Amino acid sequence: MICLDNPRDSAERAVSALLKVPTPADGLGRVFAAAGHSLHLVGGSVRDALLGRLDAAGNTGADLDFATDAHPERVLEITRGWADAVWEAGIAFGTVGLIRAGVRFEVTTYRTEAYDRTSRNPTVAYGDTLEGDLVRRDFTVNAMAVSVPGHEFVDLFGGMADLARKVLRTPGSPEASFDDDPLRILRAARFEAQLGLEPVPELIAAMRSRTPRLKIVSVERIRDELRKLMVSPDPSAGLARLVDVGVTDIVLPELPALRMEIDEHHQHKDVYTHTLTVLQQAIALEDPPPDGGPDEVLRWAALLHDVGKPRTRRHIPGGGVSFHHHEVVGRDMTRKRLAALRFPKDVADAITLLVFLHLRFHGYGRGEWTDAAVRRYIHDAGPQLSRLHKLVRSDCTTRNRRKAEMLAATYDALEERIARLSEQEEVASIRPELSGDDIMALLDLRPGRLVGQARAHMLDFRFEAGLVGREAAEAELLRWARENSVPIPGEPPEPPELSVPPGEVPPGDEA
Repeated sequence: MICLDNPRDSAERAVSALLKVPTPADGLGRVFAAAGHSLHLVGGSVRDALLGRLDAAGNTGADLDFATDAHPERVLEITRGWADAVWEAGIAFGTVGLIRAGVRFEVTTYRTEAYDRTSRNPTVAYGDTLEGDLVRRDFTVNAMAVSVPGHEFVDLFGGMADLARKVLRTPGSPEASFDDDPLRILRAARFEAQLGLEPVPELIAAMRSRTPRLKIVSVERIRDELRKLMVSPDPSAGLARLVDVGVTDIVLPELPALRMEIDEHHQHKDVYTHTLTVLQQAIALEDPPPDGGPDEVLRWAALLHDVGKPRTRRHIPGGGVSFHHHEVVGRDMTRKRLAALRFPKDVADAITLLVFLHLRFHGYGRGEWTDAAVRRYIHDAGPQLSRLHKLVRSDCTTRNRRKAEMLAATYDALEERIARLSEQEEVASIRPELSGDDIMALLDLRPGRLVGQARAHMLDFRFEAGLVGREAAEAELLRWARENSVPIPGEPPEPPELSVPPGEVPPGDEA
């Protein structure tokens, strides 16, 4: 951790601790020195060492990034035989990846790069000095370096002092930095959320003025930054900054739209404030390490749970507002936004389901739900049930203590009912007692619409009746088949009902 009274001494101790693990770092430095080239450890690993963000072994846990005066082809030549594995995916941008003894290294040639104003891709030009390389980095806290071997600490732009003061600055002009790579605007918000570093006023002004440049950045890079921000210690701080400077108008417009909506309970200035509170409360309910930690799905669900409110807002007599079915509209909006951001399907599906289900508990009343309704709640939530519990509890932000305690007690009662049912039957993986194959065999059906209808009925029956045994389940299937005129093997078909016109005598009943 940085010592404010003697930051230089603190830096030397932290850097020394960093370079003890992993030991291959110095070995790689000696390889480069023997070949007549310099090598410096740079970036996040140096920053994290200064912050004391090390594990028990003294390692930052991140890949080790290095800067060198050697060009990529020379790096490959120098490390041939030293590295256990080499990958060249980033070689067009001057980066060579290496693995030795299980440690990952990325070695990048000194460079300068800038975005063409109409292109998403950087143009790379190699530099010839460490200073020229460091000045083009995103922020001063990432523009520090340590030579290997030798361990000389290089801090040309005051990054260590900025860490001590908890401020975020760029090595050069912030406007030029964001013109080089507009994604750095999002990175600034992430470092605020992740490290508690507050952007200086000129950096905030540049974020605001350069925000339109984000339109040239690929969706995938924007998505990745948002996902990193959301699993940081204080995502609300970073999100609030992105809303303030207008970034979310481009990358997540559903969030600033919430500022216009008044919460129906009149307990918050607006739904936006309520949403950030729900997010913070959801984080507080996450399972702690080592088994738990940041829950990205829960956090995104908390952030997006009310995005349907702006479109469902209706004024009601007395000056209030309502948001009927906002969970349905919110589900569809969430699905569309996450698809636009190209989220992995499994992650997007989990978040979308939670948004859709977050309001269902409020139909529980004072426990009037039948066991069938509780089973359906469990079934519909599926593997997201534990997250749904946390989301529903987080969504209570009322200042009315009595109401909050009542809601908490009611949800406690629901969880107790779920636990009791779970002891009696496998409600977590509830399914009909007759499979699709069973249905086809009993009714002599081929795969198709009728099988689906029969299975849906048997699932509803499972919710209503619980476990009844195979004999009773088969009897219910046959009852359904008769009611829906589905032929049953070995059973004569029901005779058709004859329709008799008014005034006529049915056949056989003549006088």
